[in-house]
Amino acid sequence: MAYPNTRLRRLRRDAFSRALVRETDLNAADLILPVFVREGQDVAEPVPSMPGVERLSIDRLLRIAGEAQALGVPALALFPVTPPEAKSLDAREAWNPDGLAQRAVRALKKEFPELGVITDVALDPFTTHGQDGLIDDSGYVVNDLTVEALVKQAVSHAEAGADIVAPSDMMDGRVGAMRAALEAGGHVHTRILAYSAKYASAFYGPFRDAVGSAGNLGKGNKYTYQMDPANSDEALREIALDLDEGADMIMVKPAMPYLDIVRRAKDRFGAPTFAYQVSGEYAMLKAAFANGWLDERACVLEALTGIRRAGADAILTYFALDAARWLGEAR
Repeated sequence: MAYPNTRLRRLRRDAFSRALVRETDLNAADLILPVFVREGQDVAEPVPSMPGVERLSIDRLLRIAGEAQALGVPALALFPVTPPEAKSLDAREAWNPDGLAQRAVRALKKEFPELGVITDVALDPFTTHGQDGLIDDSGYVVNDLTVEALVKQAVSHAEAGADIVAPSDMMDGRVGAMRAALEAGGHVHTRILAYSAKYASAFYGPFRDAVGSAGNLGKGNKYTYQMDPANSDEALREIALDLDEGADMIMVKPAMPYLDIVRRAKDRFGAPTFAYQVSGEYAMLKAAFANGWLDERACVLEALTGIRRAGADAILTYFALDAARWLGEAR
């Protein structure tokens, strides 16, 4: 109907009516906190390019986990900072049962059994060259040998108690191989969150600093396995393959520049769809906040709501604790 019978501003006039017709909710239960874990005791080492984010020793990690659980954040995503001496060409530290990630998982599940623990399955924290896979003599990341290594890594995480393994490597066929190995090993309840549409993005820089792979990668790139930012249809093909191979959930990464992919994925497949508000998104917002150019609370909640509105069921974000706290205060 036309104006004046239809006045859309009527429903915007008061807070109660805006709340009643709000289409998208944002809750602490929609958020996942990525955390960087390092060796040591009582260590919280700041990440310079990510203000407010720290590399945490396991004991400090447990404190953050307790805070997350108290705020209603349902899961953490673990990213290990591997000491240089533990890195190798074959990335064998990735499946060491006493490795940093595996010890962190066991500690978290012992202390907070109800808190979800998600582990990153990729080799870049463990390789001397910083690539997500094993390389041949020309430096090319080889697919099938990498998948064999990733399967060993995923199984070691499941054995340590990880609730969700999250392959972020973008190798072909890795989800099916992991699913088969997990089933064969009796890990039938271990979920797979597949980074199905992970783009070769310029927004990952601060993350690589945080996990210590930037120096190893140097001037290299990941164009031969991560997706071209110009492509959209290809993302749907990747997602379809991962779901067919046994993924329980799919991921779009980064979030902000790829909200169209989130929407297309959710509309096409209806599967649980996650998005990662990556380190570069976090860093540029924090820079604006530090300069007084933007209001932190308002912009963070708006950005996260926008990701949810695009179709994300859950969001990995370094703002998870602050956002959960703000959302709790608003209720």
